[in-house]
Amino acid sequence: MLNRRILRIKAFKAIYTYAENPQLSVKELEAQLERSCEATRDLYLFLLAAIPAITAEAKERIEAAKGKFNPSEEEKHPNLKFTENKIAPLLAEDPDFGKLISKRKLSWDQYDVCIRHIYESIKTQEYYASYMDSGKDSLKEDAELWERIFENEFEDNPEVEEILEDMSIWWNDDLAYALNWCCRSMNDLGKGSRWDLPPLYMSDVSDKEESDKAFVVNLLRKAVTGYQGYIDKIAENTPKWDLNRICTTDLALIIAGLAEADSFANIPSKVTINEYVEISKYYSTSESRAFVNGLLDKLINKH
Repeated sequence: MLNRRILRIKAFKAIYTYAENPQLSVKELEAQLERSCEATRDLYLFLLAAIPAITAEAKERIEAAKGKFNPSEEEKHPNLKFTENKIAPLLAEDPDFGKLISKRKLSWDQYDVCIRHIYESIKTQEYYASYMDSGKDSLKEDAELWERIFENEFEDNPEVEEILEDMSIWWNDDLAYALNWCCRSMNDLGKGSRWDLPPLYMSDVSDKEESDKAFVVNLLRKAVTGYQGYIDKIAENTPKWDLNRICTTDLALIIAGLAEADSFANIPSKVTINEYVEISKYYSTSESRAFVNGLLDKLINKH
């Protein structure tokens, strides 16, 4: 599930934590890293659990409308296409999915107001109107609808962001990535595949030394054990800069890049540099891109 880009981000964050709290041990940092990785998959599960919750909200609305004293013809004979979508029962009735949601306590029950608002937003969208009026009835079309919902209703949603922030400190920046995996799952379900929990790491290799888990753990270990040496190298190559003036985010990015270059000779230095420059765009200052790029290039090529 987790690709190298997001693993680099998680390693960089752990290195940043160490820079701010140097009393932390490697073992403690590795435990935090593992929790951070598992949390991304938990977020994916929580988002998928919104499918049965939103479908249940739609059913409740229809039943409530039918129970009115004087319901309209539309309320008496509602379009049940959405409430009878085939994706919701695939998840709700899947024993493995149900066990995981229950074990990890990933219910939307206490966030019914947010579910209500999401459903209200869905009903106003053109993609929903097209779906309801298409005259088709297929698993593929149902799956495509949920893809559109994940693409349009969760990201940049203040209510959702508040819920995620309240539920886990590890979910701050993982929403877009988890939503992308939800869409991938919808694509698979739409083709008739059974839902399966994605493996935590993307790589599926027999050699543990080459696995993505080994990559991120070894990257963190190298960065922490070699931290002071990397700080000294940075200081030597920035004589016009007071080290205290370099923001901790940039230091963590540069140290992560140096640790990767030292640990993984099979990864081209250009790839390593470009990865941390890209990460700097989202996590550091506007000037960081050039600074991280220039210093990493100088220090790695100097090796």
